[in-house]
Amino acid sequence: MILSRRPLLLGAAAAAALPRFAIGQSDQRPSINIAVQKISNSNTLEVLREQSNVGERIFFSSLWEGLIGRDWLNEMKTVPGLATEWRRISDSVVELTLRENVRFHNGDVMTAEDVAFSFGRERMFGETLPTAQGRTISIRGDAIPSPAQRELPAEVTGVARRAWPALERVEVVDARTVRFHNATPDVTLEGRLSRFGSEIISRRAYQEAKGWFDWARKPVLTGPYKVVEFRPDHSLTLAAHDEYWGGRPPLRQIRFLEIPEVSARINALRTGEVQFACDIPPDQIGGIERDRAYEVQGGTILNHRISVMDKNNPALRDARVRRALTHAIDRKAIVDSLWGGRTVVPRGLQFEYYGDMYVSDWEAPKYDPALARNLLREAGYKGEAIPYRLLNNYYINQTPTSQVLVEMWRAVGLNVQIDMKENWSQILDRNGSRGVYDWSASAPFNDPVSCNVNQWGPNGQPQQVGIWTNEESNRLSVLLETSTDRAERKRAFRRMLEICEREDPAYTVLHQNATFTAKRKDIKWRAAPAFAMDFRQGNWG
Repeated sequence: MILSRRPLLLGAAAAAALPRFAIGQSDQRPSINIAVQKISNSNTLEVLREQSNVGERIFFSSLWEGLIGRDWLNEMKTVPGLATEWRRISDSVVELTLRENVRFHNGDVMTAEDVAFSFGRERMFGETLPTAQGRTISIRGDAIPSPAQRELPAEVTGVARRAWPALERVEVVDARTVRFHNATPDVTLEGRLSRFGSEIISRRAYQEAKGWFDWARKPVLTGPYKVVEFRPDHSLTLAAHDEYWGGRPPLRQIRFLEIPEVSARINALRTGEVQFACDIPPDQIGGIERDRAYEVQGGTILNHRISVMDKNNPALRDARVRRALTHAIDRKAIVDSLWGGRTVVPRGLQFEYYGDMYVSDWEAPKYDPALARNLLREAGYKGEAIPYRLLNNYYINQTPTSQVLVEMWRAVGLNVQIDMKENWSQILDRNGSRGVYDWSASAPFNDPVSCNVNQWGPNGQPQQVGIWTNEESNRLSVLLETSTDRAERKRAFRRMLEICEREDPAYTVLHQNATFTAKRKDIKWRAAPAFAMDFRQGNWG
């Protein structure tokens, strides 16, 4: 049976020679292969470049680690990571105590200087400056850029300022103590320290790399596994980091194989070429589990699937047309038919784990075709074509969902036309006509700043690429980032939802995302409620 239409798997001879678990002569730990739809969108392993669902699966728990960690298998709670404790000095300063004897993949011991460097201008911010109350401010310590800094890609600094818009400096207090100084008050500093993009790197390894891409394809980090070989668009091989502070990793080697086709991933599992197959659509779960040797784990995660609307498109400039798009969607029908009821329609772009910041009486736009038609008449919409830039199943069920959406929109009089693209650069390209495209939204920590402001605030990608902007929403973003008044922050968040989802729609939520992984039933491993796969001690065997 053909496993893939692309030469992405192991060679035939190697596959034949590979037992279900490869056993080394001197190391009796197993090695595993994992079939994934995609390894990296940017063809790098740098978290500040690769802020993606596919990156989360591979990077976290295996490679990258921050000062404050996340317990993937226990309700995603924050836990001590490379820092053992932290405390507030003020509304804008957090002090952390570093863990002792943490070793990088090159054997170096992590120092406070490594921490400060990880959040410095050379590695993270480049020539960008922090903002206070929405205004750019100057900082101390300007230095002549090193060659590495001059190579820093704009995508890196953009992500850095989304994650840390007002970080002023990291102070090295002593060998085991650092202080993060923000230019503004910020109740979310601890959350920012636990989010994707706030991990620690080896200063020496970064500065000794020949160039930024050399570093980004083999980063030197602290996680339980380290990079052996990265072949973009093909495979990533990791080996155990036996000096890992959290204990000797249970696997000798992990190899991720890029296999875009669902059927090929499933076949690779059944033939024993891989032990895990990721991104399994719900309609395939029953067929896999009919063989009692296999099981599928997974479910909903802290990520919502959304449709984004470019308000600069001539047909979408009128907010009433965008509102019509939102009311033409029968979200429950999509969840029931394409997901078999395995996910839910959330209350807009928010998550219950926001706690008291969660707006519990909010709802996604109701399915109301009559209202959608009325809005189109009021707007004077005459059937102008609206392009729908689409990737082929980057997300589970992406293509069938798009086909359903187009039919729902057509039923109310919207002329939405699918325009297939090959990658994210083509999706976001300013050249040509942009209309609608697919996206997803994660909440890296339990506050609206982590998702709503990060994605839709003034530093968010849609505003940076010219998709959407709203002056009042931007002011609310700044308030959410800087206010310490909980009630004021919640009112601002509710108002931001009103603007972004009803008055001047930037996006519309389709459903909560879910992810499913197929594996051999005899492998003792648990899936986390996330894209990330945890292969540390305690989750194997």
